[in-house]
Amino acid sequence: MFKTSSKTTIGIIYAILGILLFSAKAVLVKLAYGYSIDHLTLLLFRMVFALPFYVAIAYKCKNSKSVTIRTKDYLWLFLFGFLGYYLASLFDFVGLQYIKAGLERIILFIYPTIVVLLSWLFFKKKLSTQQSLAIFITYVGVLITFWDEIGLEGTSVYKGAFLIFLSAITYASYLVGSGWLIPKFGVLRFTANAMIVSTFCVVVHFLIQGNYAIFSYPKEVYFISAVMAIFCTLIPSFLVSSAIEKLGANTFSIFGSLGPVSTIVLAFIFLEERISLLQVVGMLIVISGVSIISKKKEE
Repeated sequence: MFKTSSKTTIGIIYAILGILLFSAKAVLVKLAYGYSIDHLTLLLFRMVFALPFYVAIAYKCKNSKSVTIRTKDYLWLFLFGFLGYYLASLFDFVGLQYIKAGLERIILFIYPTIVVLLSWLFFKKKLSTQQSLAIFITYVGVLITFWDEIGLEGTSVYKGAFLIFLSAITYASYLVGSGWLIPKFGVLRFTANAMIVSTFCVVVHFLIQGNYAIFSYPKEVYFISAVMAIFCTLIPSFLVSSAIEKLGANTFSIFGSLGPVSTIVLAFIFLEERISLLQVVGMLIVISGVSIISKKKEE
């Protein structure tokens, strides 16, 4: 009895810490933009600073699975790394140039509903009445939250919201497509290799379009980038994986609603972003809809 209780307690702590650390990323990105760094260079710093750790993990886990991994599996891994960690991150970083960190997290938070919709469209999985209602509720909540931003920043808020929505779509596509591949590699090995692929894509992108002035920024930029790479990417990825292992995906999903809430609070403290009553209402509606979706997926 004691061991079970202790395991659950540790899982809860890991879940809360992992979600809080992940949610702080948007705030750090906005802080870095205050030093006039472009999105591509900032994304490069984030990926490169985390790369040595993922290379070490990939090397350590290279023989961890007895299942035969074929060439086509690595090709699929490359595709999912490109889609889920490079493209989704790129859309996210660009979108954050135009909208607030709190709104970004709320829009990204709808990805479970996109997973359900993609599964319905491409894999013909039946969409239940409960799921349809949950999706409707979620997008009403996003609309309410977004409505409060219209007119405050001109048309740029539309562009930012659309880019963040694309980030949610690409990340959801990664989740839907990679589900069958992760058991072959194992969670740690797959994630580490996907991050290596993503870093490669970012480096290639930077070599083509980057400004090459990577040593000309204030020391604060490198500090923020390092914190983002270690504390908002590397560490929470393992905390969340461990939490899911100890609690189960269904229980873990309950804590997912902490993400948008913590981002909005952190943005209010560090970025002085305005929090309106309408946004709070919209956020609660989004959380309710996603909670219904997450619960339904596990049943």
